[in-house]
Amino acid sequence: SSGINAEYGHGDDGNSFSSSGNGKKYGPTFTTGDIIGCCVNMINRTVFYTKNGINLGVAFTDVPLGLYPTVGLQTPGEVADANFGDRPFVFDIEGYMVECRTKLRREIQSHSSPAPHGDNNDLDTVLKKMVFGYMVHHGYCGAAENFAKATNLYFFEDIPSIQNRQRVQKLIMKGLIGDAITLVQELYPTLLGNKPELLFKLQIRNFIEMINNLNSSEPQSHPYSIASLMNGSEDADEKMEVDHKPEINEADRQPSRQALEQLLLFGRELAAQNTQDEDLKRQLQEAFSLLAYRDPKQSPIGYLLHANQREQLCADLNSAILESHGLPRQPPLEMAISQSKNTVGRMLEEGLGAAAYCGLDQFLNCSLKPQ
Repeated sequence: SSGINAEYGHGDDGNSFSSSGNGKKYGPTFTTGDIIGCCVNMINRTVFYTKNGINLGVAFTDVPLGLYPTVGLQTPGEVADANFGDRPFVFDIEGYMVECRTKLRREIQSHSSPAPHGDNNDLDTVLKKMVFGYMVHHGYCGAAENFAKATNLYFFEDIPSIQNRQRVQKLIMKGLIGDAITLVQELYPTLLGNKPELLFKLQIRNFIEMINNLNSSEPQSHPYSIASLMNGSEDADEKMEVDHKPEINEADRQPSRQALEQLLLFGRELAAQNTQDEDLKRQLQEAFSLLAYRDPKQSPIGYLLHANQREQLCADLNSAILESHGLPRQPPLEMAISQSKNTVGRMLEEGLGAAAYCGLDQFLNCSLKPQ
């Protein structure tokens, strides 16, 4: 391996060489047909070599960043076959990586927690509050109530308020955007008026759901015009109780002229709003592009019709409701996860090799496996 200011190598005489022609005894000799591997461990800055899959032990320590592989040939006609991972290695590199990851995880877990200074700083209590806050934030009311009873925690938001947010989220996730807007206007009359960008996102999503429902048997959100979206007349509670799908024959699956006219009318009303937000303009343009395809679901932008596209909008609306009540937009648990991921990313940017094995997702997956 070579770098800008240093070279590290292993010769066929078994010696190791570090920026010098004078070798040091390291391992066995090798010859034609032997498979020699080189592993650079950027976690502990060491290099070791392997012979025919056997680890020969650490050859160098405190190696710098920026190394690249080199092979030295001396006799004319010599040939080296290099494997950079396109074929399985003779050495069990996957097993070695598991060992490194496990060792790092144990090291992280071995660090002592901050000493408690009263109930608020007790790590166990803090973690319970973070889990509880996550449940409350996302409207898992029943789970939150049970958790609160088991941990002696107290709600920081009224249960009816949590249930109202849950009702709104259910409508969004069912694709009933018009009904969700109507319910939000009823429960939080000033919210969308104070957040026109959020309202426009909801309207764009409603337009997409209308396209999605043209050839679908799913219940459609009501109503279609923007004016009527702001003045819904149907009881949202009653609609939420309807989970059955109406019987629809194949002929009825074809989009009706009335449905198409309503869709185009709603689209014209959206375009007439003339938003200056570039991101909203892009979203609206993508939504309109769905109309260019005979089968929008099979188009290059068919992903817009997927149910998972409702999730971010649901989260945005939920956060806006919480913020309007003076509550955090994001639960502490998600903030901690985000901070951890950003920290690991910064560690990688700074060349700290251990960061490659301490990603939060990897750590959680490993921790949750049965021992």
